[in-house]
Amino acid sequence: MQARVRRQAEIDGGATPDFLAETRSVREGDWRVQPAPADLTNRRVEITGPSSNRRMVINALNCGAQVYMTDFEDAHSPAWLPTLDGQTNVRDAYRRIISDEAADGRQYRLNENIATLCVRPRGLHLMERHVLVDGEPVAGSFFDFGLTVFHNHVAQQSHGTGPYYYLPKLQSYLEARLWNDVFRYAEERLGIPTGTISPTVLIEHILAAFEMEEILYELRERPAGLNLGRWDYIFSVIKVFNGRSDMVFPDRAQVTMATHFLTSAAHLLVNTCHRRGAHALGGMSAFIPRRDDAAANEAAFAQVKSDKQREADQGFDGAWIAHPGLVEPVLDVFQSAFTTDNQLSVIPEVRIAPDDLLAVPEGQITEAGLRNNVSVALQYIDAWTRGNGAVAIYGLMEDAATAEISRSQLWQWLQHGAALDDGRPITTQLYRQVRAQEAAALVEQRGQDNPGALDKAVELLDEIVLSDQFVEFLTLPGYRYLD
Repeated sequence: MQARVRRQAEIDGGATPDFLAETRSVREGDWRVQPAPADLTNRRVEITGPSSNRRMVINALNCGAQVYMTDFEDAHSPAWLPTLDGQTNVRDAYRRIISDEAADGRQYRLNENIATLCVRPRGLHLMERHVLVDGEPVAGSFFDFGLTVFHNHVAQQSHGTGPYYYLPKLQSYLEARLWNDVFRYAEERLGIPTGTISPTVLIEHILAAFEMEEILYELRERPAGLNLGRWDYIFSVIKVFNGRSDMVFPDRAQVTMATHFLTSAAHLLVNTCHRRGAHALGGMSAFIPRRDDAAANEAAFAQVKSDKQREADQGFDGAWIAHPGLVEPVLDVFQSAFTTDNQLSVIPEVRIAPDDLLAVPEGQITEAGLRNNVSVALQYIDAWTRGNGAVAIYGLMEDAATAEISRSQLWQWLQHGAALDDGRPITTQLYRQVRAQEAAALVEQRGQDNPGALDKAVELLDEIVLSDQFVEFLTLPGYRYLD
């Protein structure tokens, strides 16, 4: 955490990210990560969801996706009891005994064939205040990892799977080295072979994009992969360059994966992974199918397929979805794109320079975009403070990353005196006016549903948007609202 602060200070002082001179030998060296285990060779469709919702865990494992990433991070609100519920659900899932019963008596149990289970612990920056080590709160990441690997490594082995993890929010290869040390320690203490633990690292921070090869190198004694995020990646650019007026982004709806800086990151990630024998995973399709609107579904499915086709054409081995209803269309795309388990043999030629990764997308800031950011942030923060980390908002399954990009844009536009496309400056007065209107509209929609809960969301959003200094993660001040 101190190294992150020092690096940010360098950038605040005018330094520009670049590929590291001191690790040139790693990038030019001849090495590969270990081959993926049998149940992680085909990763065409990966579904994600919160670990604390028992029924969602069962449905995700049964949905037909190749992999299910159960989440203790962005799709999880880390109050104490839901976090323990998540651990219980993971334990029961690995033992194949997880079940649930609806109020009408409907039973939920695992099918014979289920998705391969991966676990995403919290990021290194989040603490677990309910557990102390030497008088200090333990890192939430190590709490989540430690309990899941300790309690489940035997059950994993007996069912022909293993301890597979997603690592979020990494910013440098030194953090990957720390994680590898943690993995080695766990393997030694538990008596399992070195390299059994298999991580997939989320490249969702602009600084990590410059160190993809180094991150894989630190993890090379085990199977590993990389996944390219979107909202968190964009959020990280705004955060890292929060003091620069030349890095102001347009409406987030205009910052698609087709923009130059995101396309560049995608090409670089696929090339890096496949040269090193690692899987490359694409981004999230968050659409939630509707039962009452076939036309809307058809249009959304077409967009999802177009998005996933682009990723398949880029060489990705699979991609994420947030709803079981997307398994079939996304699987169809990747099944048609290649007949083998993956595209590891596809190594696209790329030449990516630092300027490619740092290119600011063109576009406008609209009142609709301003209002959407305010409304989405309020809705997500409200749900998160009530214990729900995966929230359906405007037909999309959103997690903390959506709220982070929404509130960071509001802060950036205010701090740098940005203007709407109609010429109006984005001022504190305009923000307060829009926030009040959007909050009132949400309260009116909800009626008496949990009255007063939105007050916490308004309070937290105002705190981080109107702060003179950029707040690194909204979940840090937000943690005070959780039990």
